[in-house]
Amino acid sequence: MMARIAETGRLGDGFRVWDDRAADEVTQIATPHGNVTAYSYGSGDRVLFCLNGGPGLPCDYLRDSHVPLADLGFRVVSYDQLGTGASDAPTDPSLWDIARYADEVETVLDALGLTSVHFLGHSWGGWCGIEYALRHRGRLRSMTLANTCADMPHLLQQIARHRNALGAETVKMMQRYEALGWLDHPAYEAAITLLDHRHIRRMDHRPLPVQRSKDGFNFAIFNTMQGPNEYHYTGNLKDWNRLAALKHFDWPCLVIQGMHDVLSPACGMRMHTALPNSRIEIFARSSHSPFYEEPRAYRAALTAFLNDVDRVVE
Repeated sequence: MMARIAETGRLGDGFRVWDDRAADEVTQIATPHGNVTAYSYGSGDRVLFCLNGGPGLPCDYLRDSHVPLADLGFRVVSYDQLGTGASDAPTDPSLWDIARYADEVETVLDALGLTSVHFLGHSWGGWCGIEYALRHRGRLRSMTLANTCADMPHLLQQIARHRNALGAETVKMMQRYEALGWLDHPAYEAAITLLDHRHIRRMDHRPLPVQRSKDGFNFAIFNTMQGPNEYHYTGNLKDWNRLAALKHFDWPCLVIQGMHDVLSPACGMRMHTALPNSRIEIFARSSHSPFYEEPRAYRAALTAFLNDVDRVVE
């Protein structure tokens, strides 16, 4: 486990894990269902477009952890997806659909005039990014699929393995309370807290950008698309599977996983094997958030990949 990150976002030696500085540009973008808010840091043609996880979280946690790359020559761009953060928050549940969100990404990139991007999708942002690439592929210079998967039925098998590690009696308790709808029972909540510590973020303290995203969580979106928590999928994504389609992704791809990730290394390996042009990095001390858990190693792997892609293209 890494040392506690100070409230400045720096490690003890000054390494910046995250940066909450004001955006150089904040843009309101009209979509067919409401306005969304985009943030841009830095300038130039090397655009890193970050699509955060959730679904239903503001982008703070992913955006702020990648803003320091603006000092390395990248323009870092992110946005609050519809229903989150500073974007509009309609209440129509039919809007919480992966195809609509993929089209929303294209609207954002088009409005910002971004014709060539290094696309980084984390968790749900990776699912949405894969769907985006199947619908709108022309802007992609590279893809980083971070702590994500392309095959939800396989992921559910991995989640069952995580739950089983809690022991048979705990699994029986969780299954009973899920059937009864007692998800706020203290015993069930304790099991979820333990799973989160093992598989979401193996840290004693929640970094401030993560807390800001959590404070802005739109649970209605998450529940409609995924379910009541990370370990019990009941939403409209539970059968989503695009693994076979990855063979058509002929741009460079980086697959990132944590050894203890809720989306396990096996999920990453399936993507890596299916992709025709990819490399994979598995961070030994991380779960679902290597940019906070192992920030030095994560940033080194990401920038090395992006630099290699740009040298090939140029």
